[in-house]
Amino acid sequence: MAQRRIGIIMHGITGRMGYNQHLVRSILAIRDQGGLKLSNGDTLMVDPILVGRNRDKVQAIAEKHGVSRYSDDLDAALANPDDEIFFDAGATKIRAGLLEKALAAGKHVYCEKPTSDDLSVAIDIAKTAMASGLKHGVVQDKLFLPGLMKLKMLRDSGFFGEILSVRGEFGYWVFEGDWQQAQRPSWNYRKGDGGGIILDMLPHWRYVMDNIFAPVKSVSCMGATHIGKRVDENGKTYAADADDAAYATFELEGGIIAQINSSWAVRVRRDDLVTFQVDGTHGSAVAGLHKCWTQHRVNTPKPVWNPDQPQTMNFVDDWEEVPDNWPADNGFKVQWEMFLKHVVEDGPWEYGLQSGAKGVQLAELGLKSWEERRWLDVPDLGL
Repeated sequence: MAQRRIGIIMHGITGRMGYNQHLVRSILAIRDQGGLKLSNGDTLMVDPILVGRNRDKVQAIAEKHGVSRYSDDLDAALANPDDEIFFDAGATKIRAGLLEKALAAGKHVYCEKPTSDDLSVAIDIAKTAMASGLKHGVVQDKLFLPGLMKLKMLRDSGFFGEILSVRGEFGYWVFEGDWQQAQRPSWNYRKGDGGGIILDMLPHWRYVMDNIFAPVKSVSCMGATHIGKRVDENGKTYAADADDAAYATFELEGGIIAQINSSWAVRVRRDDLVTFQVDGTHGSAVAGLHKCWTQHRVNTPKPVWNPDQPQTMNFVDDWEEVPDNWPADNGFKVQWEMFLKHVVEDGPWEYGLQSGAKGVQLAELGLKSWEERRWLDVPDLGL
Protein backbone atom coordinates (compact mmCIF):
# COMPACT_ATOMS: atom_id res chain seq x y z
CA MET A 1 0.00 0.00 0.00
CA ALA A 2 1.19 3.51 -0.83
CA GLN A 3 1.82 6.44 1.47
CA ARG A 4 0.57 9.89 0.51
CA ARG A 5 1.59 13.24 2.02
CA ILE A 6 -0.76 16.15 2.56
CA GLY A 7 0.51 19.60 3.52
CA ILE A 8 -1.56 21.66 5.96
CA ILE A 9 -1.04 25.36 6.67
CA MET A 10 -2.05 25.84 10.31
CA HIS A 11 -2.76 29.41 11.44
CA GLY A 12 -3.74 30.37 14.98
CA ILE A 13 -2.07 27.47 16.77
CA THR A 14 -0.50 29.70 19.44
CA GLY A 15 -3.97 30.10 21.00
CA ARG A 16 -5.43 27.63 23.49
CA MET A 17 -7.89 25.95 21.14
CA GLY A 18 -5.65 25.92 18.10
CA TYR A 19 -2.72 24.48 20.03
CA ASN A 20 -4.40 21.92 22.27
CA GLN A 21 -7.27 20.58 20.21
CA HIS A 22 -6.20 21.09 16.61
CA LEU A 23 -2.43 20.81 16.62
CA VAL A 24 -1.56 18.48 19.51
CA ARG A 25 -4.68 16.33 19.89
CA SER A 26 -5.63 16.18 16.20
CA ILE A 27 -2.93 16.72 13.57
CA LEU A 28 0.04 15.58 15.67
CA ALA A 29 -2.02 12.70 17.05
CA ILE A 30 -2.73 11.59 13.47
CA ARG A 31 0.98 11.90 12.68
CA ASP A 32 2.00 9.95 15.78
CA GLN A 33 -0.45 7.12 15.08
CA GLY A 34 1.28 6.57 11.76
CA GLY A 35 -1.08 8.53 9.54
CA LEU A 36 -4.68 8.12 8.44
CA LYS A 37 -5.83 4.97 6.67
CA LEU A 38 -7.77 5.67 3.47
CA SER A 39 -10.52 3.52 1.98
CA ASN A 40 -8.14 2.03 -0.63
CA GLY A 41 -5.67 0.96 2.06
CA ASP A 42 -3.19 3.79 1.46
CA THR A 43 -1.88 5.87 4.35
CA LEU A 44 -2.27 9.65 4.43
CA MET A 45 0.58 11.37 6.28
CA VAL A 46 -0.06 14.89 7.53
CA ASP A 47 2.72 17.45 7.12
CA PRO A 48 1.82 20.71 8.91
CA ILE A 49 3.48 24.10 8.59
CA LEU A 50 2.81 26.34 11.59
CA VAL A 51 2.17 29.97 10.69
CA GLY A 52 1.77 32.97 12.97
CA ARG A 53 2.75 36.61 13.36
CA ASN A 54 5.11 35.83 16.24
CA ARG A 55 7.87 33.73 14.71
CA ASP A 56 9.45 32.98 18.10
CA LYS A 57 6.19 31.50 19.43
CA VAL A 58 5.54 29.27 16.43
CA GLN A 59 9.19 28.21 16.35
CA ALA A 60 9.06 27.20 20.02
CA ILE A 61 5.91 25.13 19.45
CA ALA A 62 7.37 23.53 16.33
CA GLU A 63 10.59 22.56 18.08
CA LYS A 64 8.73 21.23 21.11
CA HIS A 65 6.66 18.86 18.98
CA GLY A 66 9.09 17.92 16.26
CA VAL A 67 7.41 19.92 13.50
CA SER A 68 10.02 20.82 10.91
CA ARG A 69 8.18 23.66 9.18
CA TYR A 70 7.09 27.03 10.58
CA SER A 71 6.84 30.60 9.30
CA ASP A 72 5.65 34.11 10.02
CA ASP A 73 4.94 34.69 6.31
CA LEU A 74 1.39 33.57 5.51
CA ASP A 75 1.53 34.78 1.91
CA ALA A 76 4.59 32.65 1.22
CA ALA A 77 2.89 29.63 2.81
CA LEU A 78 -0.22 30.12 0.69
CA ALA A 79 1.96 30.37 -2.42
CA ASN A 80 3.42 26.89 -1.86
CA PRO A 81 1.57 24.44 -4.15
CA ASP A 82 2.73 21.51 -2.01
CA ASP A 83 0.36 22.50 0.80
CA GLU A 84 -3.27 21.80 -0.06
CA ILE A 85 -5.20 22.81 3.08
CA PHE A 86 -5.40 26.08 5.01
CA PHE A 87 -6.67 25.90 8.59
CA ASP A 88 -7.50 28.86 10.83
CA ALA A 89 -8.10 28.98 14.58
CA GLY A 90 -7.11 32.62 15.06
CA ALA A 91 -9.15 35.68 15.92
CA THR A 92 -12.73 35.83 14.62
CA LYS A 93 -12.31 39.37 13.29
CA ILE A 94 -9.78 38.37 10.62
CA ARG A 95 -11.02 34.85 9.81
CA ALA A 96 -13.16 35.58 6.75
CA GLY A 97 -10.38 37.60 5.13
CA LEU A 98 -7.90 34.78 5.66
CA LEU A 99 -10.33 32.22 4.24
CA GLU A 100 -10.93 34.40 1.19
CA LYS A 101 -7.19 34.73 0.61
CA ALA A 102 -6.67 30.98 0.99
CA LEU A 103 -9.48 30.13 -1.41
CA ALA A 104 -8.03 32.57 -3.95
CA ALA A 105 -4.74 30.70 -3.59
CA GLY A 106 -6.50 27.45 -4.46
CA LYS A 107 -6.45 25.95 -0.97
CA HIS A 108 -9.10 23.81 0.63
CA VAL A 109 -10.14 25.56 3.85
CA TYR A 110 -11.10 24.38 7.30
CA CYS A 111 -11.65 26.68 10.27
CA GLU A 112 -12.94 27.24 13.75
CA LYS A 113 -16.25 28.94 14.38
CA PRO A 114 -17.69 31.50 14.18
CA THR A 115 -16.69 32.15 10.60
CA SER A 116 -17.28 35.88 11.13
CA ASP A 117 -18.86 38.32 13.55
CA ASP A 118 -21.01 39.63 10.68
CA LEU A 119 -23.67 37.48 8.99
CA SER A 120 -23.34 39.12 5.57
CA VAL A 121 -19.61 38.38 5.61
CA ALA A 122 -20.22 34.78 6.73
CA ILE A 123 -22.71 34.30 3.88
CA ASP A 124 -20.34 35.83 1.32
CA ILE A 125 -17.40 33.62 2.29
CA ALA A 126 -19.67 30.56 2.27
CA LYS A 127 -20.87 31.43 -1.25
CA THR A 128 -17.28 32.03 -2.37
CA ALA A 129 -16.23 28.63 -1.06
CA MET A 130 -19.24 26.86 -2.58
CA ALA A 131 -18.52 28.39 -5.99
CA SER A 132 -14.79 27.65 -5.87
CA GLY A 133 -14.95 23.90 -6.37
CA LEU A 134 -12.63 23.55 -3.38
CA LYS A 135 -13.40 21.60 -0.21
CA HIS A 136 -14.39 23.66 2.82
CA GLY A 137 -15.45 23.02 6.37
CA VAL A 138 -16.11 24.50 9.78
CA VAL A 139 -15.39 22.84 13.12
CA GLN A 140 -18.51 21.37 14.75
CA ASP A 141 -16.74 19.35 17.39
CA LYS A 142 -19.63 18.81 19.81
CA LEU A 143 -21.37 16.53 17.32
CA PHE A 144 -18.50 14.09 17.85
CA LEU A 145 -18.54 14.08 21.65
CA PRO A 146 -19.48 10.64 23.05
CA GLY A 147 -22.25 12.04 25.26
CA LEU A 148 -23.98 13.86 22.42
CA MET A 149 -23.46 10.94 20.06
CA LYS A 150 -25.34 8.81 22.58
CA LEU A 151 -28.18 11.35 22.60
CA LYS A 152 -28.38 11.12 18.81
CA MET A 153 -28.37 7.32 19.00
CA LEU A 154 -31.26 7.45 21.48
CA ARG A 155 -33.19 9.80 19.21
CA ASP A 156 -32.57 7.66 16.13
CA SER A 157 -33.67 4.53 17.99
CA GLY A 158 -37.00 6.11 18.95
CA PHE A 159 -36.16 5.96 22.66
CA PHE A 160 -37.64 9.39 23.45
CA GLY A 161 -40.94 8.90 21.65
CA GLU A 162 -42.05 12.45 20.92
CA ILE A 163 -39.36 14.88 22.09
CA LEU A 164 -40.92 17.60 24.21
CA SER A 165 -38.06 19.73 25.49
CA VAL A 166 -34.29 20.18 25.73
CA ARG A 167 -32.53 21.84 28.65
CA GLY A 168 -28.87 22.76 28.29
CA GLU A 169 -26.46 24.15 30.88
CA PHE A 170 -23.00 25.26 29.79
CA GLY A 171 -20.30 27.18 31.55
CA TYR A 172 -17.93 27.60 34.46
CA TRP A 173 -16.30 30.37 36.46
CA VAL A 174 -13.65 32.22 34.46
CA PHE A 175 -11.42 34.02 36.93
CA GLU A 176 -11.22 37.78 36.61
CA GLY A 177 -7.44 37.75 36.24
CA ASP A 178 -6.56 39.77 39.34
CA TRP A 179 -6.01 37.27 42.14
CA GLN A 180 -6.08 34.23 39.86
CA GLN A 181 -5.14 34.10 36.20
CA ALA A 182 -8.08 33.85 33.78
CA GLN A 183 -8.53 30.60 31.84
CA ARG A 184 -9.73 32.38 28.72
CA PRO A 185 -8.06 35.13 26.63
CA SER A 186 -8.99 38.72 27.39
CA TRP A 187 -10.29 39.41 23.88
CA ASN A 188 -13.25 37.14 24.68
CA TYR A 189 -14.61 39.93 26.89
CA ARG A 190 -14.17 42.89 24.54
CA LYS A 191 -16.82 43.67 21.92
CA GLY A 192 -14.34 45.42 19.67
CA ASP A 193 -12.22 42.29 19.40
CA GLY A 194 -15.12 40.01 18.50
CA GLY A 195 -15.73 38.78 22.03
CA GLY A 196 -18.93 37.73 23.75
CA ILE A 197 -20.44 34.41 24.74
CA ILE A 198 -23.43 34.79 22.40
CA LEU A 199 -21.18 34.98 19.34
CA ASP A 200 -19.02 32.20 20.74
CA MET A 201 -21.62 29.67 21.89
CA LEU A 202 -24.84 30.15 19.90
CA PRO A 203 -23.10 28.90 16.73
CA HIS A 204 -22.35 25.71 18.70
CA TRP A 205 -25.94 25.36 19.88
CA ARG A 206 -27.19 25.91 16.32
CA TYR A 207 -25.45 22.83 14.91
CA VAL A 208 -26.19 20.78 18.03
CA MET A 209 -29.92 21.50 17.81
CA ASP A 210 -30.13 21.21 14.03
CA ASN A 211 -28.31 17.87 13.91
CA ILE A 212 -29.29 16.11 17.14
CA PHE A 213 -32.76 17.39 18.01
CA ALA A 214 -34.53 19.42 15.28
CA PRO A 215 -33.92 22.55 13.17
CA VAL A 216 -34.24 25.90 14.97
CA LYS A 217 -37.30 27.96 14.05
CA SER A 218 -37.08 30.96 16.41
CA VAL A 219 -35.08 32.38 19.29
CA SER A 220 -35.49 34.55 22.36
CA CYS A 221 -32.23 35.51 24.05
CA MET A 222 -31.21 37.62 27.04
CA GLY A 223 -27.53 38.39 27.42
CA ALA A 224 -25.64 39.88 30.35
CA THR A 225 -22.25 41.29 31.22
CA HIS A 226 -22.05 40.10 34.81
CA ILE A 227 -18.41 41.04 35.38
CA GLY A 228 -17.58 44.43 33.93
CA LYS A 229 -13.91 44.65 34.87
CA ARG A 230 -11.18 42.09 34.24
CA VAL A 231 -7.39 41.91 34.14
CA ASP A 232 -5.63 40.90 30.91
CA GLU A 233 -2.61 38.71 30.21
CA ASN A 234 -0.23 41.60 30.95
CA GLY A 235 -1.77 42.45 34.31
CA LYS A 236 -3.65 45.48 32.97
CA THR A 237 -7.22 46.13 34.10
CA TYR A 238 -9.69 46.59 31.24
CA ALA A 239 -13.40 47.14 30.73
CA ALA A 240 -15.11 43.85 29.89
CA ASP A 241 -17.94 45.17 27.73
CA ALA A 242 -18.88 41.93 25.92
CA ASP A 243 -21.58 39.59 27.20
CA ASP A 244 -20.30 36.84 29.51
CA ALA A 245 -23.65 35.05 29.89
CA ALA A 246 -26.60 34.21 27.64
CA TYR A 247 -29.99 32.84 28.61
CA ALA A 248 -31.72 31.63 25.46
CA THR A 249 -34.94 29.83 24.55
CA PHE A 250 -35.43 28.25 21.13
CA GLU A 251 -38.46 26.90 19.31
CA LEU A 252 -37.49 23.87 17.23
CA GLU A 253 -39.42 22.12 14.49
CA GLY A 254 -42.03 19.73 15.81
CA GLY A 255 -42.92 21.94 18.75
CA ILE A 256 -39.78 21.14 20.76
CA ILE A 257 -38.76 23.84 23.23
CA ALA A 258 -35.05 24.17 24.00
CA GLN A 259 -33.63 26.29 26.80
CA ILE A 260 -29.85 26.71 26.95
CA ASN A 261 -27.95 28.80 29.49
CA SER A 262 -24.34 29.71 28.67
CA SER A 263 -22.15 31.48 31.21
CA TRP A 264 -18.55 32.27 32.09
CA ALA A 265 -19.79 33.54 35.46
CA VAL A 266 -21.31 30.38 36.96
CA ARG A 267 -19.96 27.81 39.39
CA VAL A 268 -20.49 24.19 38.40
CA ARG A 269 -22.65 21.79 40.38
CA ARG A 270 -23.65 19.32 37.70
CA ASP A 271 -22.09 16.27 36.06
CA ASP A 272 -20.03 18.16 33.47
CA LEU A 273 -19.19 21.62 32.09
CA VAL A 274 -22.04 21.14 29.64
CA THR A 275 -25.12 18.97 30.18
CA PHE A 276 -28.24 18.42 28.10
CA GLN A 277 -31.48 16.97 29.40
CA VAL A 278 -33.92 15.70 26.78
CA ASP A 279 -37.47 14.85 27.86
CA GLY A 280 -39.83 12.85 25.68
CA THR A 281 -43.11 11.02 26.01
CA HIS A 282 -41.39 7.62 26.25
CA GLY A 283 -38.19 8.52 28.06
CA SER A 284 -35.63 11.09 29.12
CA ALA A 285 -31.85 11.36 28.95
CA VAL A 286 -29.14 13.52 30.47
CA ALA A 287 -25.77 13.77 28.71
CA GLY A 288 -22.47 15.48 29.37
CA LEU A 289 -19.36 15.47 27.21
CA HIS A 290 -18.83 11.73 27.59
CA LYS A 291 -21.49 10.14 29.80
CA CYS A 292 -25.21 9.72 29.20
CA TRP A 293 -27.97 8.47 31.51
CA THR A 294 -31.53 7.47 30.66
CA GLN A 295 -34.86 6.99 32.38
CA HIS A 296 -37.60 5.15 30.50
CA ARG A 297 -41.27 5.80 31.25
CA VAL A 298 -41.65 2.35 32.83
CA ASN A 299 -38.78 3.19 35.22
CA THR A 300 -39.93 6.68 36.09
CA PRO A 301 -40.53 7.13 39.83
CA LYS A 302 -43.65 8.79 41.22
CA PRO A 303 -42.59 11.52 43.62
CA VAL A 304 -45.14 13.40 45.70
CA TRP A 305 -44.73 17.07 46.53
CA ASN A 306 -44.44 17.55 50.28
CA PRO A 307 -42.47 20.60 51.41
CA ASP A 308 -43.01 19.72 55.07
CA GLN A 309 -40.75 16.66 55.00
CA PRO A 310 -37.08 16.31 53.99
CA GLN A 311 -36.75 14.60 50.61
CA THR A 312 -36.08 10.89 51.02
CA MET A 313 -35.83 9.93 47.34
CA ASN A 314 -32.43 9.95 45.64
CA PHE A 315 -33.44 10.98 42.14
CA VAL A 316 -29.96 10.46 40.68
CA ASP A 317 -30.11 6.76 41.50
CA ASP A 318 -33.19 6.35 39.28
CA TRP A 319 -31.18 6.77 36.06
CA GLU A 320 -29.31 4.12 34.05
CA GLU A 321 -26.06 4.85 32.23
CA VAL A 322 -25.77 4.26 28.48
CA PRO A 323 -22.76 1.95 27.93
CA ASP A 324 -19.72 2.89 25.84
CA ASN A 325 -20.37 0.45 23.02
CA TRP A 326 -17.97 2.06 20.57
CA PRO A 327 -14.43 3.46 20.90
CA ALA A 328 -14.43 7.19 21.60
CA ASP A 329 -11.67 9.36 20.13
CA ASN A 330 -11.12 13.10 20.51
CA GLY A 331 -14.02 14.87 18.78
CA PHE A 332 -11.77 17.42 17.07
CA LYS A 333 -9.53 14.65 15.75
CA VAL A 334 -12.51 12.65 14.48
CA GLN A 335 -13.76 15.61 12.48
CA TRP A 336 -10.26 16.37 11.19
CA GLU A 337 -10.01 12.81 9.89
CA MET A 338 -13.38 13.18 8.18
CA PHE A 339 -12.30 16.42 6.52
CA LEU A 340 -9.00 14.95 5.36
CA LYS A 341 -10.84 12.03 3.77
CA HIS A 342 -13.28 14.51 2.23
CA VAL A 343 -10.35 16.33 0.61
CA VAL A 344 -8.37 13.36 -0.68
CA GLU A 345 -11.08 10.84 -1.55
CA ASP A 346 -14.30 12.88 -1.53
CA GLY A 347 -15.54 11.23 1.65
CA PRO A 348 -18.90 12.25 3.11
CA TRP A 349 -19.05 15.75 4.59
CA GLU A 350 -21.96 17.90 5.79
CA TYR A 351 -20.19 20.73 7.56
CA GLY A 352 -19.25 23.31 4.94
CA LEU A 353 -18.98 27.04 5.47
CA GLN A 354 -22.73 27.30 4.95
CA SER A 355 -23.06 25.58 8.34
CA GLY A 356 -20.78 28.25 9.75
CA ALA A 357 -23.04 30.96 8.33
CA LYS A 358 -26.05 29.37 10.04
CA GLY A 359 -24.23 29.59 13.34
CA VAL A 360 -23.41 33.25 12.84
CA GLN A 361 -27.05 33.85 11.89
CA LEU A 362 -28.29 32.45 15.20
CA ALA A 363 -25.73 34.47 17.17
CA GLU A 364 -26.73 37.65 15.35
CA LEU A 365 -30.41 36.95 15.98
CA GLY A 366 -29.63 36.25 19.64
CA LEU A 367 -27.94 39.61 20.01
CA LYS A 368 -30.80 41.34 18.21
CA SER A 369 -33.36 39.55 20.37
CA TRP A 370 -31.55 40.78 23.48
CA GLU A 371 -31.40 44.34 22.17
CA GLU A 372 -35.05 44.42 21.09
CA ARG A 373 -36.33 42.18 23.91
CA ARG A 374 -38.47 39.99 21.64
CA TRP A 375 -38.73 36.62 19.84
CA LEU A 376 -37.22 36.43 16.35
CA ASP A 377 -37.80 33.87 13.59
CA VAL A 378 -34.82 32.11 11.99
CA PRO A 379 -35.21 32.41 8.21
CA ASP A 380 -33.74 30.05 5.64
CA LEU A 381 -30.42 31.46 4.37
CA GLY A 382 -30.81 29.73 1.01
CA LEU A 383 -27.31 28.22 1.13
